[in-house]
Amino acid sequence: MAKKPIELEYIIRTSDSILYNCMSTPSGLEEWFAPQVHIRGDVYTFIWEGEERKAQLVSKKKEQMVRYQWLDESDKDTNFFELRIKIDEMTGELAMIVSDFADEGEEDDQKMLWDEAVHELKRHIGG
Repeated sequence: MAKKPIELEYIIRTSDSILYNCMSTPSGLEEWFAPQVHIRGDVYTFIWEGEERKAQLVSKKKEQMVRYQWLDESDKDTNFFELRIKIDEMTGELAMIVSDFADEGEEDDQKMLWDEAVHELKRHIGG
């Protein structure tokens, strides 16, 4: 089944350096993305309720973006997720842009997972 791209935008009241830390470090990711995160080199192991998935950090720009590529999926074009920081030039408002993929028909479920995760992120950083 083909995967469909999804892009979500979340307004977060924090600094770009704090948000980047939450997007790129094991301790930051543990606050909102996965309960346990381990890193070896550029491979991150995310653990949810005993289920483990590995992703390689394939791209990053300090205080701007990170891209993780899942190692358990073969299609290189749809097996990643990317987190970008965008600051509105007019208002100064900071947003996190999530780019991900969902199986056809499961886009709403994937969006709901991101909504819940970002809710935890906002709760953690007070944004």
